[in-house]
Amino acid sequence: MTTPRTGRRNAAPLEAHLGFWLRFVSNHVSTRFQKLLEAEGVSLTEWVALRTLLGQEGVSHTQLIEALGMTKGATSKVITRLQDKGLAERWLADGRSREQVLALTASGQLLVPRLAALADANDQHFFGHMPSEQRDGLLALMQGLVQHHQLRELPTH
Repeated sequence: MTTPRTGRRNAAPLEAHLGFWLRFVSNHVSTRFQKLLEAEGVSLTEWVALRTLLGQEGVSHTQLIEALGMTKGATSKVITRLQDKGLAERWLADGRSREQVLALTASGQLLVPRLAALADANDQHFFGHMPSEQRDGLLALMQGLVQHHQLRELPTH
């Protein structure tokens, strides 16, 4: 609709945009989960790294960089923090090469399921009131958007 005085189209209110509502809900879901993680001494980025390493026997530094969608230097800092916390370790792939291999320590392997339970509880907090068909449908819609737009990087911030 154009206004008579300016001839410009009226901009739709924020609330008329699906992206607004996706971001609104996402921010609240992420912020609550981030607080739950911080209470356990782990950042969201560290959680993604820990979850990526779970069940893997030696993930390359390059694989973790791709999973986190971060630079080599930023990923190295995450790994260092996880090492300092005793949750992950790294070593050279063949003892001589420059390629690093990463894995969870025993403490890291014990922590990840606890953190995953926090993620489940957070989902339950926000989506538990919905019938399972709606939750499944919403999940399928979000996965369809990811596939359609070929989104690859994991959300870490």
